[in-house]
Amino acid sequence: MAVERPAVRKLMLLVCLLPGPLLPDSAAAPAQTAPPAAPAPEALSATQAQALVGRALANELRAAQDTGHPMRYQLHKSSPRVTSTKTIIESKDGAVARLTSINGNPLSAADEQREQARLNALQADPELQRRRKQSQETDTGRALKVLRVLPQAFLYQYTGPADTPSGTVEKFTFKPNPAFNPPDLETDVLTAMTGEIWVDAAQERVARLEGHLEQDVDVGWGLLGRLNKGGWIVIEQADVGGGQWRTARFQMRMSGRVFFRTRLFDTTEEETQFAPVPVGLGYVQAIQMLLSGEDSNSGGK
Repeated sequence: MAVERPAVRKLMLLVCLLPGPLLPDSAAAPAQTAPPAAPAPEALSATQAQALVGRALANELRAAQDTGHPMRYQLHKSSPRVTSTKTIIESKDGAVARLTSINGNPLSAADEQREQARLNALQADPELQRRRKQSQETDTGRALKVLRVLPQAFLYQYTGPADTPSGTVEKFTFKPNPAFNPPDLETDVLTAMTGEIWVDAAQERVARLEGHLEQDVDVGWGLLGRLNKGGWIVIEQADVGGGQWRTARFQMRMSGRVFFRTRLFDTTEEETQFAPVPVGLGYVQAIQMLLSGEDSNSGGK
């Protein structure tokens, strides 16, 4: 898979932290609590609930493997130590990015020069992008393992409709399925997670997912690391136009040990201004768009 899907990347941060992207050490951030859902006039049966969630998760899996709708968008990422904004363009050779601001301020002349030099070097060296693409594909493959087992990993309970900014969705709680036997390290974390999932029943897509670690999770029998009880993650998705769903907001707070180092993972990401780019766009073309600023005045959601 050449185009890295944002939702898959978010899932990677949860289930493949060890070893995975390391986020800055930071102070505590309170989890957001969703308001209680109103009771449904007629609750779905356990079988119906499981079936609806299963169809929605199957659609998420198909979307994660869809390379036919590449986009550009703005990624705003914040942690207690730093905030940044990047323009991302998805290409058939992998996603490329340009840093545009730090802590709400435009890049200094020196930082802008360094960013342009980095993109020029990437453009001139296909091997650099090939390695980036290979890394993205490896991470995506690991995340797809998790997406495939989500219907079997949990038991889902329908709790009723819930109101969201984009409309009414169906809310479910989930807890580990005692009959699920995780086949690998990536899926082992699911046995310690509970949470809530909101499904857009009309489009059968996941609009929101909240997951909470109910117990410590050892990775590689504790040799690779550990995720501590109490960590949480929130992923919000939306239709950004043309029936294309993308991650709109992501929050995570996890603490744990990566190999021999204690880490605190605390980040919020927002993705906006989605706009399609040509199918088959190469990474060199994408870099040229970033360098020319061609993408900066685009519309989108």
